[in-house]
Amino acid sequence: MMRQLKPWAYGPFEILLHAEMHYRVGEDFDRRIAMIGFDNAIEVTITTYLGLHPIQRGNRQYQRADVERWLNNYHTKVDFFFQECITRQVTIVGQHDEIVWYHEVRNGQYHVGGATVPQKRELDGVRAAAMEVFAVLFDAPDVSALLEASVAARTPPPSAPRTDDDDRLIDGAYGMIEVGDRKEYASDILYALDPERYREIALELRVSESEPDEQEVAS
Repeated sequence: MMRQLKPWAYGPFEILLHAEMHYRVGEDFDRRIAMIGFDNAIEVTITTYLGLHPIQRGNRQYQRADVERWLNNYHTKVDFFFQECITRQVTIVGQHDEIVWYHEVRNGQYHVGGATVPQKRELDGVRAAAMEVFAVLFDAPDVSALLEASVAARTPPPSAPRTDDDDRLIDGAYGMIEVGDRKEYASDILYALDPERYREIALELRVSESEPDEQEVAS
């Protein structure tokens, strides 16, 4: 069973998840939003962590003056993260200079309103960094699995399948329906409005068609 996040980790995780969903769409607009989202996730993760009570972060204590200095801006927050990894002797993949670069790319999207689309290598890099920062500070060893499960939970189930046989059954029973100044097949309208109801009506019609045959056999 997947390990659950602590309550204070859900805020940063939601930002990470929102960016991930845009990342998976992959259109130009979504790539811009994903770039901003992953960058924000890095900053919010660090800010949230530094604001926790020591008991909520493994009893790690920091001087108030240091916390205030680290919270000063994006760069000092990232400084804290890399210093923390050294203190904990945690080996990470992300590079300090690269995360700063991704932040500059993000600023071009968000503040300048640049029309350029982030390169895939930049998007992949900031995504990996955001996941790594979250994993280290919130002790979440498998962020990929958490994201996968969360994306799946938010994805609507596929619509009921549409078939020619079901169309014929529904259209045979209900014919054409007038919509405005046009007539449309009942199957087209029903499937567009409610695919599940389309399937249920087709099943009901199929059952009702078979009933006379069953009575004939019984007699």
